[in-house]
Amino acid sequence: MSDFTASVVETKNGFHVDGYEKISYDFTFLDGVFNPENPQLAECYKRWGRVLAVTDLNVYNVYGEQIERYFEHYGLELKLHKTKIGEKAKTIPTFLSIVDSMTEFGIYRKEPVLVVGGGLVTDVAGFACAAYRRNTNFIRVPTTVIGLIDASVSIKVAVNYGNYKNRLGAYHAPVHTFLDFTFLRTLPTAQIRNGFAELIKISTCSHLDTFDLLDKYCEQLIDTGFGRTDGAPEEVRVAADKINKEGIYEMLKLETPNLHEIGLDRVIAYGHTWSPMHELVPETPLRHGHAISIDMAYSATLANSRKLISDAEHRRILNLFSRAGLSMDHPQFDEEILDKGTAAILKTRDGKLRAAVPNPIGSCTFLNDVDAEELNAALRRHKELMREYPRNGEGLEAFVDASDTGYTENNKSEVKAVEAAAAKAGSLNGNGAIHGGIVRNGHMNGTNGVKEKLANGSGAVDGLTNGINGYTNGSKA
Repeated sequence: MSDFTASVVETKNGFHVDGYEKISYDFTFLDGVFNPENPQLAECYKRWGRVLAVTDLNVYNVYGEQIERYFEHYGLELKLHKTKIGEKAKTIPTFLSIVDSMTEFGIYRKEPVLVVGGGLVTDVAGFACAAYRRNTNFIRVPTTVIGLIDASVSIKVAVNYGNYKNRLGAYHAPVHTFLDFTFLRTLPTAQIRNGFAELIKISTCSHLDTFDLLDKYCEQLIDTGFGRTDGAPEEVRVAADKINKEGIYEMLKLETPNLHEIGLDRVIAYGHTWSPMHELVPETPLRHGHAISIDMAYSATLANSRKLISDAEHRRILNLFSRAGLSMDHPQFDEEILDKGTAAILKTRDGKLRAAVPNPIGSCTFLNDVDAEELNAALRRHKELMREYPRNGEGLEAFVDASDTGYTENNKSEVKAVEAAAAKAGSLNGNGAIHGGIVRNGHMNGTNGVKEKLANGSGAVDGLTNGINGYTNGSKA
């Protein structure tokens, strides 16, 4: 939630405005957020008497009945929008399907949408809230390690654009985030491992004590869902809670002075210099944690080549990735991808590399004076080192699958929903005639533009532009 204050002064040739936005939002650690004995979430909706919830279908299949009973217990009407979102369905059609549900529900501007799921769901639904009437509130209940540890901290929300990760988005803070680590009881081990990478990220560059705990309890943390599964040792549970709380707190301290990323030297960008290329280039995407782990491991090799970390520290970092089953290399990571990733991040970071690397473990420095020759030499050395590790440094369950994407199924279901809304709008307005194979009203032209990259009688237009224009025309009809 934000409040804006501004002043206006007259100048010689016009006026000057100074504006200041206060951003205020809360985090609550609450195991059992949907337990009827815990009224905290329900109290956020008493004023409205109802709840629009956007949730991942996988989460609904496990917790749906519990969520429905919770709000029924408190006499709150519940409407659920269920979706499956993977990196390749983190798209405008998926975004529009959520917008359609908000419209059908008749959401009020200050009424918070409830978003329950992993980082992908909170990203897309959060962006829908940012765009809807330019500012609609939302409440986050993250359900994955990445969602709890990393995505919950940021106020960034976005969708992908082609092969560009998070290219369309906004800065939009939730009014509240509830952190319930009992969701990790049912999270697949592959997803626990995926999120573990984010904790390595923040601890390697900013919090040595947390790194030490990750190093000590690595396998136990992954195998027991951070101490939440039945029979997990109390010692592991205590360590996990310390890791989670301190990790989130450290990221908040680093991020909150720079929520809109005006400053581009960011400690938590360790592992995010070349990782977008790893994540989206493969036909089957790498999981986010594995993509950033490749980046972090390579960056550690680069730092070691510069003597910023010792050989022992370098091996300690690589060994932790290996023990966790996280990726440190991939056959597609070659000099061409390295060059493309470097060129892309230079644009994002205003012409400087700003590559975060440990110096030493627990602290960070940023590299700007690295040329292609040094980067390529570090990559060759890194690949030689990877021969000493299991699977040549490739990770376990590194690629997304049906448990966390649904992008094939999702594209079909989400596009059908958008097309149905378009057809309905067309029949209501009398403008639903097919012209050149395209419904000229509602969202359908937009969906087909994204889906099929059409060129129609109005002139050749690239797929996404046609998609955006289709939706714009539909909304004006």
